[in-house]
Amino acid sequence: MLDVAVIEEPAAAEAALDPIRSRILAALAEPGSAAMLAVRLGLPRQKVNYHLKELERHGLVELAEERRKGNVTERIYRATAASYVISPRALAAVSPDPTRSPDQLSAHWLLALGARLVQEVGTLLTGAARVRRRVATFGIDAEVRFASAADRMAFAEELAQAVAVLVGRYHDEAAPGGRSHRVIVGLHQAPAPQPEPEAGQDNAP
Repeated sequence: MLDVAVIEEPAAAEAALDPIRSRILAALAEPGSAAMLAVRLGLPRQKVNYHLKELERHGLVELAEERRKGNVTERIYRATAASYVISPRALAAVSPDPTRSPDQLSAHWLLALGARLVQEVGTLLTGAARVRRRVATFGIDAEVRFASAADRMAFAEELAQAVAVLVGRYHDEAAPGGRSHRVIVGLHQAPAPQPEPEAGQDNAP
């Protein structure tokens, strides 16, 4: 089972987003048969079996083993990954394009950069999985609290300058056998944590 699988096909994305099928995917973190899933999810076995076949058709679940019980063969399924990410490639016609309106201070542009990150790294992961290789990447995740908007702007300017210096130092357009890498640095406000609903309550407005 993969840690993360990237869904690139529109039909597979549609299958994963179906409420019942997403529940089945979550339940199949632990392998099970249609009968076992029906009990876990409180659904008719026939309905579970139908959705399992659709998820298998799109490569989201796979047959783990077959168990013989008398005259019946029980098919045990498992999810192909612990979690899934839908690539913007699945919505290619309407996916955001960061080259369209570059603006370092635009939240929409930052979102477009993030979408391209998911798409490109997802493509690399899919290809690497086929040949059983790792993808060479590097990431930094940090949180900084600014005293003022002026401090935030000063930080952003220093960060941009530092990145420009490093890129200028190491970029070699003519390096034989060199490989291009993309560097993305983003800064955004951290959303406030949402309160946990009390027992017996839901999040409906």
